[in-house]
Amino acid sequence: MLQAALHKGAAQYPVVSQNLVTDNVSVVEGEMAIISCRVKDNDDSVIQLLNPNRQTIYFRDMRPLKDARFQLVNFSDNELRVSLSNVSLSDEGRYVCQLYTDPPQEAYADITVLIPPGNPIIEARDEVLSEGNETEMTCTAMSSKPAATIRWMKGDKELPGKPKVELTYDKMYTVTSRLTFTVSKEDDGVPVVCIVDHPAVKDFQAQKYLEVQYKPEVKIVVEFPQGLTREGENLELTCQAKGKPQPQRVNWVKVDDDVPSHAVITGADLYIENLNKSYNGTYRCLASNAVGESYDDYILYVYDSRAGEGAPRTVDHAVIGGVVAVVVFAMLCLLIVLGRYFARHKGTYFTHEAKGADDAADADTAIINAEGGHTNSDEKKEYYI
Repeated sequence: MLQAALHKGAAQYPVVSQNLVTDNVSVVEGEMAIISCRVKDNDDSVIQLLNPNRQTIYFRDMRPLKDARFQLVNFSDNELRVSLSNVSLSDEGRYVCQLYTDPPQEAYADITVLIPPGNPIIEARDEVLSEGNETEMTCTAMSSKPAATIRWMKGDKELPGKPKVELTYDKMYTVTSRLTFTVSKEDDGVPVVCIVDHPAVKDFQAQKYLEVQYKPEVKIVVEFPQGLTREGENLELTCQAKGKPQPQRVNWVKVDDDVPSHAVITGADLYIENLNKSYNGTYRCLASNAVGESYDDYILYVYDSRAGEGAPRTVDHAVIGGVVAVVVFAMLCLLIVLGRYFARHKGTYFTHEAKGADDAADADTAIINAEGGHTNSDEKKEYYI
């Protein structure tokens, strides 16, 4: 009866119906795929699932196909859900959900099998680089489906690569990306990362650290003196040099002249005693390695032995002069206030002395009145018992 029903259904021309729905499935090789056939409105019609060769996998809840990887997950009037375990590339294709009506209704689920690439392989043309040189790296992601994409990062900066995609005999893809860039001394020790993007994997990458050699960086440091270089004083300079490879020695020279005969050179240090103006000039420290040579200059100018000493005294005189001016101004203000005070009290004294003489009839009377303090003959008299 089942075979007759299957034969009858296959003999009629199927139609695509919106009443029967399913979904496409992407699955990584070796994992499990779920195929779901769903009916919106079912009139008790039979649901069945067919493989890409239109062989019946499930008819209702029965499995005619002898492939134990297919298992029933759910069966009802409105859904037939089937799992396929250990998916391989041969399982890829279009699966058919069929509603057994007259004519049959169909919906299609495409299974896409994803095959992740092998571990990315990163290769460098040069193991050791010199600053300013151009280098090339390649990164390969082999045997994937679909083709992977490759990105490059140098430190925190993304760099553009040139990809090449090849389709192999087994319908797999091999992708090779080529990166070309120029290095600087700042790139020494920086990782270059090849990042492989593929729907079947995450955080797939390989990296290689750059080794960049560069010529020395040279800097002259004045150890003594800290201020002006004066006659009779000593001078000590240190030459600091850093490079890759590290310079083994440094050289001191005087530009357009010879280094003073009594100058002492010890390794990276230059020491000159008892400076005089004949030592003026440019002193150069040179350092070299396998990459190149660099230098730094120090210009020596010897001042008089008392150079710079007047400046502090000028500042002291200015401070003292300011203090004296403030004191003089304060004294003048005090004298003015005292003068006005005494002048006002002195006037009052004379006024009281002469008060009795204002109403005197003659000079003798005025003198008597002034000395006695009597104002006139009608003044009140006071008696004491």
